[in-house]
Order: sequence, then C-alpha cells, then structure tokens
Amino acid sequence: MAWTDYPPLQPGNFYRAIEAKVPQKFLRDRLNRLRFGPGAPLSDEVLHVPLADIHATYKVDRKAGAPHFRRTQSGLVRGGDWDLSVLPTIDTDKYHVCRAHFVEGVPWEDTGIFDRHLKLIARYGVSDGCRTLEDLERRYAGVDALFEETRRSGRLRPRSELPGYFRREHGGIFVHIDRDGRAIRRGGGEHRFAIARILDLPEVPVQPGVIHLDAVRGGHIPRLRRSVHD
Repeated sequence: MAWTDYPPLQPGNFYRAIEAKVPQKFLRDRLNRLRFGPGAPLSDEVLHVPLADIHATYKVDRKAGAPHFRRTQSGLVRGGDWDLSVLPTIDTDKYHVCRAHFVEGVPWEDTGIFDRHLKLIARYGVSDGCRTLEDLERRYAGVDALFEETRRSGRLRPRSELPGYFRREHGGIFVHIDRDGRAIRRGGGEHRFAIARILDLPEVPVQPGVIHLDAVRGGHIPRLRRSVHD
C-alpha cells in the first residue's frame, strides 16, 4: 500500500487521525518494538480471540491501580494488577435488543432502541453517530446486513474487510488482554459482539486496548494474531 492509500494520511481523515491519536500510536508501536522486538504488540492491530475467552468485564478502580483505559491507548503494555479488577460479563441493553430482533423477530422500532437514541439526539444532537431517524434506520439496516453476512459466512469480518475502513481494527470490539492472554471486555463494538454471541461464533476479531506485560512475555500475542479461518 502506498502511503497515499493509507486512510489516516488522507486529507479527509486528518481530524479523525488526530482524534484517534494515530501519531502517538505510531510512536508507541516504535517503542514497543524497541522494547519487545519485531513481534511486539501494535496499536489497533486485529487479534482473534476465542469467544469463550472474553470472560470478564474490566472495572475501573483507580484505588486498586485500575485506571480508565481508552481506545486511544491501544497497544499500551503495562504490568501490575490492573487486569485483576474485573466483574462478571453481563448482558448489555444492546445485547438484549439484538437478541429480541434477531432471535425473537421483533422489529427494531419495537425494541425501544430507536426511542432511546432519539431522546439522546434531542438532548445532545447526536447518539451513536446518528443525528436523525433516517440515520438510525440506515445504521440498523447495516446491522441487519452484518448479521446476515456473518450468519452465511460463519465469521465476523475484521474492519479491514468492511466499508469505511480506517486503520487496522480501530473501532472494532474493544478488549484488554490480561496476563493469561485472555480478553477483558471494555465496551465498544457492542452490536458486533452481540451478533457473535447470538451466532455462537468460535472467535471474534478485536481491537486490543491495554495488554498485560505478562501476556507479551508469555508469547500470547503471536497466538492471538492467528485466526481459525486462516
């Protein structure tokens, strides 16, 4: 790929690249390589996690050394006990909505999700990237298309294979990687995660957030780079 074909460097993506802190991620990648060698973790890279290994939800607890990690910190390697601050994974509202729609056949507009977004739009002007009812209808038509494509293929495609691709797995299912190489859920990509669970997929592509130092030293990253579909 020529540098001019790299989405973060295209003029129309300038502000998006700054918001996603792509320059800082570039430097983090270089520092990781100096620290851990050529196989070092990369920011926003796609990892393939067995669905069963997404075993808990990260709990922010600064007193316990578990700060709020953001997507912009993707690829950060950190030791300590932050990965022990977890809660059991619970079914989110979006999961219940997706299950009602895809399993029970409830139309999107009858699940309550449109009303919820419209209230947020009325208050803040935007909700989940949507500003109008038409935006919501287009967005959830896209979720329908994603579900059908995933059901047919038996796999959830990584972001690089989807329209609007930006950088690696940026914007995908967001997880942290604990010391044992397992994934800790931390929001982001909820519709994709719900679809994977409803279809009981063997694995999901994820965008890594913070990665525990022991996972890197234990050789888990190369394993997570391999997909069962390769």
